[in-house]
This record gives sequence, C-alpha cells and structure tokens, in this order.
Amino acid sequence: MTKNIYLLLLSLVLVSCGESSNTTPTGQTAEPQKVYKWRMVTTWPKNLPGLGTAPERMVDNIRTMSNGRLDIKVYGAGEIVPALEVFEAVSQGTVQMGHGASYYWKGKVPIAQFFTAVPFGLTAQEMNGWLLHGGGLELWRELYARYNLFPIPGGNTGVQMAGWFNKEINSLEDLRGLKMRIPGLGGEVFEAAGGTAVNLPGGEIFTSMQTGVIDATEWVGPYNDLAFGLHQVAKYYYYPGWQEAGPTLEVLVNKEAWDQLPDDLKAIVETASLAGNTDMLAEYTARNNMALQELVNEHQVELRRLPDDVLAELRSIAVEKTAAIVDDDELSKRIYDSWMQYRDDVIEYHEISERAYINARAN
Repeated sequence: MTKNIYLLLLSLVLVSCGESSNTTPTGQTAEPQKVYKWRMVTTWPKNLPGLGTAPERMVDNIRTMSNGRLDIKVYGAGEIVPALEVFEAVSQGTVQMGHGASYYWKGKVPIAQFFTAVPFGLTAQEMNGWLLHGGGLELWRELYARYNLFPIPGGNTGVQMAGWFNKEINSLEDLRGLKMRIPGLGGEVFEAAGGTAVNLPGGEIFTSMQTGVIDATEWVGPYNDLAFGLHQVAKYYYYPGWQEAGPTLEVLVNKEAWDQLPDDLKAIVETASLAGNTDMLAEYTARNNMALQELVNEHQVELRRLPDDVLAELRSIAVEKTAAIVDDDELSKRIYDSWMQYRDDVIEYHEISERAYINARAN
C-alpha cells in the first residue's frame, strides 16, 4: 500500500510539472516556437575542403544550438546563383544568407576589400584584432547596411601562396604579359606590374589553366590547391602570398531577415560564425604543410620564393593602389584611416612579439 501511495503521488507531481511547462504565468497555453527555414549560397564549390565545408559545419552548429528553430540549407556556387553573385542574392533577399569574400564585390563596393585582404596587409590574427577589438566590425556593418546586409566574420585561411606558374619568375619582367587569375586589389597591383588580372571563381580555375585561358593562378594554399589538382596544370609554386596575408571570409545575412530573428537566434548565428572563423584558420594551419609535402615529394612540384626585388616592386605598387581605393565618401575615409592606424600600431608591437619570437625560434 505504501508503494502504491508513493507511485500515485509521483504521478501527480509529474502531471503538475507537465502542465506548468506548457502554460504561461497567466495560465494560458504557450505558443509553439517559430521555426525559420533559410537558404545560404556560397562562392565555393559544394563541400570543397575548408572553404566549402566550413559553412556546412556552421549551419549544423546553428541547428543544434537553436534546437532546430533555425534550419539553414547550404548551396554551393552555381546551384542557385553563380559564385560571384552571392552579394546581390543576399542583398536582394533572394536568399537569407551567403558565404564569400568581400573583394569579389570590388566592382560594387571597392572599400569593402579592406574587410577581406589588401596586398601586404594584415595577417589573420591581426585582422581578427582589428575587426573584433579595433572598430573594424562596426565600420563593416555600417557600410553593408547600405546594401541591406549584416556581415559577420566567417573564416580565414591564413597566409596564402603567391600562385602557380608555368614559367620561372626571376624578375618583374617575367610578369609582363601574363594572364593570371587573381582577384581584388591584388589583381590591380598585378596589372600595374605589367600582367593581366582575371577574376574567376574557384570552380573555373583548373579548366582555364588547362586550356590556356590563363597563364598563372593563385587560389588559396596547399590544402585547397592539392584538392583542385593545380599541380597537374602548372609546374612552379611560388610564395609568399603577398596578395592575401590573412583573408577574412564573410557570412552575409539579409538585413530584413536578420531583424526578424529573436535575440537568442541572432546570438547563436554570431557565435557559430565566429567559431567557424576560428576553426577554419586552425584547419588550414593543420593541413597546409601536409599537403605541401605531398605536392613537393609525390608530385615533384617546384617550390620557389619570389625574388626580393619583385616583392619590393609589388609592395611599392600596393601602397599606391591601396590609398587609391578611398573616394570622397566619408565612411570610406574612416574605414581606411581606422585600418591604417591599426596596421601601424600592430606592426610596431609585432616587431617585439610575433616577429621577434619567430626569428628567435628559427635561430
């Protein structure tokens, strides 16, 4: 009898708890939580290691943290819109989200290139510092609000490679006349050095090299370049990646869609994006050297360093081209001034921290 009484009391408690969890403080039945179904388009081939898989991991985290309330499907380049039309698709509300890099939109928003990479610019660690604690993110969001967009840092590959060539680069003269796939401000610097810059999405690089549409290309680094098989269409692999020292990728959210999200889901999207930003850099740091060893040891790729005089000339051109991005727009000037002030400060500090340590370790 005692056992039966105990079970009866336990049942009453459980029923009471169940009723209270489904009612509001006024006793009314709570509304079921709204489920948001979104689409994300990217500039990357579907499931490309690193660039393509990072958005997939990010939306999986969002789905888990939101308990399914925000369900996002990722589409690769060309599945809904072409790779270089991600900005417009999200801005116009064709889809709610995108994943890409701001230098791809330089024809529409030239100053936005500062939020991905400029030649001889900031490393990944330095970019994170400027964006998250140096005022850069606030300026980025002020700029993109003009285009009905809300940006979040969404990845970084770290220092890239200078690119793939089918001829040796021994002087600046060897760049003249070359058609090279190189986007953003780096492409403008390359053209000023005598070459021809071509802006191609990643999925078109291999065929363009194979058929001679372009003579040289930069893509990312060993991890992705090996996956693309670029060693099959070029012999010489040059470093350092002067054009992209720490390229920040972006998660784009349509501003109207963003404003409709409750605060907890906004926090989840930002947290998952920033986690992806950190995770991608860790992935490339871990994978690049293994991929480089395979390229050199198994595929006999010739690894070369760009000559100092070539780098010096490219750097001189880059200084001029970077300043020329700034127009009469007041916000454009503020972005440039903020970036330059931060750059000068962080270079000064890294002389006695990062650079000093790396030099000491090498010796």
